[in-house]
Amino acid sequence: MDVLSDVLKAVRLTGAIFFERHLHSPWVGESPPSAAIASMVMPDAGHVISFHAILSGSCWAGLAGSSYPSKRFSAGDIVIYPMGDANVLSSEPGMRGLPDLQEYARPKDRPLPIVSRLHNEGSDYCHLVCGYFGCDARPFNPLLEALPRMLLSQMPAAAQSWLSNMLRVAAEEAGRGGAGSESLLARLAELMFVEVVRQYIAGLPDDSKGWLSGLKHRHVGYALRLIHAQPEKPWTLAELAREVGLSRSVLADRFARYVGVSPMHYLGRWRMQLATRRLSTPGVSVAQVGAEVGYESEAAFSRAFKKYVGVPPGSWRRGKSSPAVK
Repeated sequence: MDVLSDVLKAVRLTGAIFFERHLHSPWVGESPPSAAIASMVMPDAGHVISFHAILSGSCWAGLAGSSYPSKRFSAGDIVIYPMGDANVLSSEPGMRGLPDLQEYARPKDRPLPIVSRLHNEGSDYCHLVCGYFGCDARPFNPLLEALPRMLLSQMPAAAQSWLSNMLRVAAEEAGRGGAGSESLLARLAELMFVEVVRQYIAGLPDDSKGWLSGLKHRHVGYALRLIHAQPEKPWTLAELAREVGLSRSVLADRFARYVGVSPMHYLGRWRMQLATRRLSTPGVSVAQVGAEVGYESEAAFSRAFKKYVGVPPGSWRRGKSSPAVK
């Protein structure tokens, strides 16, 4: 079981390349928080992530209004804002701009991306491709919780080569605007996201903690693979520990140290993520969904669902608002 792929599938990652920018310094662009424009750029997504990929030149990227200094990134680099924070790109550090929300309205008369060219007196040229990823954040997205607010991917040479080429293909395809190009660009954006996350995982220090580091840990990673391979199985801590070759107390301690919760709590939360997706399927009963994710009765499933999600499954299905996952 590839846990990362399983999570990406279950949280319904989708991509869109929205802008292509050709810029000459001096310039600055400030993006609003993704929640402010989500209904325009990705109306069907539960959560919206923004990204910027640089094809030529260099620029500075940072969180808007943050005390943290902006960072320089160059051709082949990608910056992603997993929590959808407002952010600033500029030709020089410390610049600020005013976002125009109307700029993010999806055009009705032409396909994406929106191409703009800014010619100033400066000579430094920067070519950017920018867009968004949509995904489910609730009831449980362990990947989203594990990523930093600003993920700057400065790719190694091997990865940079094919990723830069892929983005250039995307830019060329955007220029042609052929049939199906918007869907092709979306798939390319999703591939880019997966590669950035893979590189981030590979670069994590051996002593780092968190869900992503847990994927690399011998015993914790194995326990995660078992849970994701058979979430409907009536796992117990004792059985998981026996499978991974540890005592119950040692597994519980290591799992909580990396993932932040106990194995059984993680299993319960993951079952609810799978369940909410199935509840959106027409014609599937609450009892059937509960059985598919490992509950022997509708009553037991409803109790667990309300415990983790905050409302009964029927209320979730009807689209009522619910509290965050506990």
